[in-house]
Amino acid sequence: MGPSFLDPQSLISTFGLIGILVMVFAESGLLIGFFLPGDSLLFTTGLLVADGTYLHQPLWLMCLLVSAAAVAGDQFGYAFGRRFGPSLFRRPDSRLFKQENLTRAGEFFAKYGARSIVLARFVPIVRTFTPIVAGASHMHYRTFLLYNVIGGTAWGCGVTILGYFLGQVTFVKSNIELILVAIVAISLIPVAIELLRARRKKSPRH
Repeated sequence: MGPSFLDPQSLISTFGLIGILVMVFAESGLLIGFFLPGDSLLFTTGLLVADGTYLHQPLWLMCLLVSAAAVAGDQFGYAFGRRFGPSLFRRPDSRLFKQENLTRAGEFFAKYGARSIVLARFVPIVRTFTPIVAGASHMHYRTFLLYNVIGGTAWGCGVTILGYFLGQVTFVKSNIELILVAIVAISLIPVAIELLRARRKKSPRH
C-alpha cells in the first residue's frame, strides 16, 4: 500500500487521535499534505475504534472530530488560495509541489463548480488542491462554506463509519490491504458518474 511510514495503522499507533486530526487537516488543505493516506487512514480509524485498539473514543466523537478537522483544513486551503493563489500558478515545481496537481484540481473545479468541493473529498490529491483553487478563483465564501461542511462531514463520517462496521467482519480483518484498495476504487464512483453525465450532455443528438 505504500511506504511503511505511511501505513495507517502505524501512524495511528504512533501518533494517536491528535495525529489523525493533524493528518486529516493537512491532507484537506495544505500543499504538502497531498501524499497522506486520507481514505485508508479514516477507514483504519473506524476499524481500530471498533476493536478498541489504540483508539478508545466513541464512534460519534471520532466522526465529529474528524469532520471538524476536514472542514478546518479546507477552510485554511481556501484562505491560502485566496491570498496566494495567483503566485501559486507561477510557482516552479519542487519535490513537494507539482504544477500538474494544481492544474488537475483547477480543471476539476472548472468542470463541476461548487459541487467539486464535495466530490473532491473522495478523490486523492484533488481534495488537497481543490479548496486552494476555490480560494484563488474567489468562489463566494458562503457557498464554499456550505459545500465544505457537506463534503467534509460526508467524507469524515462516511469512511470512518464504513471502517467501523466492516472492520468487525472477519474477512475484512484478514484482507485489510485489499479492502483499502477497494475503498479507494469505490470513492471514485461519484466522479465517474459525473463524467458520464458530462459526456452525454456533450454528445451530439441524433
